[in-house]
Amino acid sequence: MAMLESGEMYLETIYVLSRKSPEVRAIDVSEYMGFSKPSVSRALGLLKKDGLVVTDEHGHISLTEEGKEKAKKIYERHTVLTNLFIRLGVEEETAANDACRIEHYISDETFAAIKAHMVKYGSQKE
Repeated sequence: MAMLESGEMYLETIYVLSRKSPEVRAIDVSEYMGFSKPSVSRALGLLKKDGLVVTDEHGHISLTEEGKEKAKKIYERHTVLTNLFIRLGVEEETAANDACRIEHYISDETFAAIKAHMVKYGSQKE
């Protein structure tokens, strides 16, 4: 079953935060996303139920292998699309916001074509 956009956003956030610090907590996710703690707790419960995240006895959140795969895919889409839009002349903040919306809906085929085009013309690393 396809994951909802909100679940993807949480995975991407946990992935981004874990790249900065190995200890990601629900409060960190809440502050980064601007969501309430109860909303984050509910979302994390759903992600745990789906086997995408785990928490340790200290409340630190980690992505499972499956969660990390999904998060990396979403993050790659975000960064590639943001880079594309910036190279097209879009202001960086607008490019990032638009990429954030599109990354959840673009097909694998279209994304692969965009990425291949950017690699071919030197504006993206493989």
